[in-house]
Amino acid sequence: MDELDRNIVTLLGADARMSVATLARRLKVARSTIQARLERLESSGVIVGYTIRLGEAAREGRLRAAVLLTIEQRAQAAILTKLKAVPEVERAVTTSGRYDLLLQIAAPTTQVLDNVLDQIEAMTGVLTSESLIYLTTRLDRAV
Repeated sequence: MDELDRNIVTLLGADARMSVATLARRLKVARSTIQARLERLESSGVIVGYTIRLGEAAREGRLRAAVLLTIEQRAQAAILTKLKAVPEVERAVTTSGRYDLLLQIAAPTTQVLDNVLDQIEAMTGVLTSESLIYLTTRLDRAV
């Protein structure tokens, strides 16, 4: 990616609905250049989709938590398969250090969150878990 590609990604990260014409105008390049760059960014896997970011108003009424798991390594594939079936699990990433997996969870109530945490902790191969409930978002630069 060169500077133009990074600028395109930055602008689309702020507003995924921005038109090709608007991108071209803001970046002072031809519309056809933007279109070609977008096609290349998409085909190379740099851009895999266009979406919206929910603000705090949309997140109200949802409890969010990070769950840190230590797991038996031979059980990782089975655990990930089971996690995919839990709709409240938004993201699962492997980590370095003391924990093996970091999960991001969203639930509508404390009861649902508690049930999800119990379900995860009961999975075969989960050795330990630590849950961190999100309180207030102070900074969010995620695209």
